[in-house]
Amino acid sequence: MTEAQRKGRFGGGIFLAIGPFAGLALGAALGQPSIGLLGGIAAGAVLALATWLLTR
Repeated sequence: MTEAQRKGRFGGGIFLAIGPFAGLALGAALGQPSIGLLGGIAAGAVLALATWLLTR
């Protein structure tokens, strides 16, 4: 018997792509671009991991 195909797949990679840019923009607006960049990377990684876990 064949395994059932998934109806849809969701990728969390978009969060890893947009997170750093959004964090950099927010950090630059607040005068801390480096911290904003790191925060954006962290937030993107958390959202990508959550998306992966929820769609398993």
